[in-house]
Amino acid sequence: MKSPVYIYYQLDNFYQNHRRYVKSRSDKQLRSRASESDTSDCDPEDVTSDNSPIVPCGLIAWSLFNDTYGFSVNNRVIGVSKKNIAWKSDQQSKFGSDVYPKNFQSEGLIGGAKLNSSIPLSDQEDLIVWMRTAALPTFRKLYGKIEVDLEANEKITVVIQNNYNTYSFEGKKKLVLSTTSWIGGKNDFLGIAYLTVGGLCLFLAISFILLYVIKPRPLGDPTFLSWNRNPAGHMN
Repeated sequence: MKSPVYIYYQLDNFYQNHRRYVKSRSDKQLRSRASESDTSDCDPEDVTSDNSPIVPCGLIAWSLFNDTYGFSVNNRVIGVSKKNIAWKSDQQSKFGSDVYPKNFQSEGLIGGAKLNSSIPLSDQEDLIVWMRTAALPTFRKLYGKIEVDLEANEKITVVIQNNYNTYSFEGKKKLVLSTTSWIGGKNDFLGIAYLTVGGLCLFLAISFILLYVIKPRPLGDPTFLSWNRNPAGHMN
């Protein structure tokens, strides 16, 4: 596998598209430090017991994925890069460089990973990737990149810290290593969707052609057109 090798974690039966879950965030708070107290949509992860705002607030951030992976090949440790795994548009437009984690995962029930309070949200790429919610209950998100080539028949050892609780919703976790080509990465859903829509369009086209050949629609009488009538409304 030629570098970069992309590392994805996959979650099954996790409904990030649930209406209440999707709404449980504050985009204003994520963008600007001045909106730190804007937590009205983040219930129940909005404020602490002493009414201090949680940054970032909401269920999406609270449930941040926190499994970790370590890789080695032939007893040689391979580094995992976390740089440039998030969309640049998200980093620059949706997460402020002056917004820092505050009171996050500090009390009560801990939902997932903790954040470094000395790093602005615009540089917390794991969080940015996670906050782009998935449309389907089975999804993959980018964990990091291996920036060295992996040769065929090499033995890869993966050390997994199993922190993220999927038992409560009967979910599953998977680890995926993948590369990309000039047309992008492998995506079964897009291929199936294109074939389905293309097949449906072909079926409808053939159906309309057969309908036109077998039972053509008779042409209307052009004498009833408005420009074929005289001003008095009588036929010419």
